[in-house]
Amino acid sequence: MTLPPRFRPSARRRAAVPRPSGFVTVDLDTDGWLLHGETGEPVRADRLKRHLADWLNPPTWATDILVYVHGWQTGPAAAVRSAQRLLALMERQRTARAALYPRLREGFAPWTVVVRWQSSSLLTKGGYERIRERAHAMSTGEDGYAPHVLGHLLGYLHAERGDPAEGTLRTRGGQYLHLIGHSFGGRFLCEAVTWAAEAEAGRGGTLGWSTATHPSLPFTVDSLTVFQMAAPRTAFDTDFHRLRPGPLGHESPVGGPLVFTHSRYDRATGFWHLLGEKVSGIGRSGMRLSATPPGGLAPNDVWSTRLLRADTPYPLRSLDHTFVNVDASWRYRSSRLNPVGAHSDFYHPESAHLLLSLVEHSRPDPPRK
Repeated sequence: MTLPPRFRPSARRRAAVPRPSGFVTVDLDTDGWLLHGETGEPVRADRLKRHLADWLNPPTWATDILVYVHGWQTGPAAAVRSAQRLLALMERQRTARAALYPRLREGFAPWTVVVRWQSSSLLTKGGYERIRERAHAMSTGEDGYAPHVLGHLLGYLHAERGDPAEGTLRTRGGQYLHLIGHSFGGRFLCEAVTWAAEAEAGRGGTLGWSTATHPSLPFTVDSLTVFQMAAPRTAFDTDFHRLRPGPLGHESPVGGPLVFTHSRYDRATGFWHLLGEKVSGIGRSGMRLSATPPGGLAPNDVWSTRLLRADTPYPLRSLDHTFVNVDASWRYRSSRLNPVGAHSDFYHPESAHLLLSLVEHSRPDPPRK
């Protein structure tokens, strides 16, 4: 993607939301371009890397870097609250049930990057479709800059991962890197990982997972989790087909599983999505693969499991797959009066347990004494 220098002095300034400890925010405009964290003005293309270096500074105390991209109907302050809510659930779950996460006993100190985009609309079918079209425009085409910007962000975070010689628990390449999205936010993350795979070159490596990685990878993401993804369930046959492994393993910088929750009570990615795109969304039915590319995954290589209760451990074999569909229908339900159903009903201890289990299994086995 060839990008012209970009600067819009007339762009509306966005009031900065105070950054809580352990969080940093990154804002995108309606084209997916990066906005300056203090002024709200678009960052010029020739200053993109410099701004990321000035704005993003992973602290040395962090063991894990989390990148969170919100979904529909989420304002700037609400995006931070959403990430804080998830992190609070994770901390309560880890404290209450520490025995489920033995590899995290040496420490789990996440540092979170909250990516914010303009996703607000009326809570109607028409409002959902308008934001769906905006998300699509931000992610694709000549003027869709979100994959380029977020791909740069992921590359920068990889380069700035802490020195493994330091005292915190880290991989050979630095701190662990986990991507978390909700709704349309998952589409941005998948596009960004695809862009990073196409734009960068380098050497990859394996982490705690068994999934093979392509030898040309620039870096690896330890896990990618999307709650109730707003994309067609066939998206990995089309838009995200580059995230399907080839004969040599992943051709994208993913060293762990891509995990997608779904609930039959999600009306936004169910009935509404079916009307608009003639196929149900991943958040309603899970993702699927159809035709098998040469040397790639077959349709039956998508693993399916249930969202487990917060006191039930996830065996490695239940998550150690390229694609994992997690049926959360028993927990993500909301109410019959909610027009979007279970689309945003993922703030539960069981969701925190899923995330912590991915963090846990990303780590290699501790050395025997």
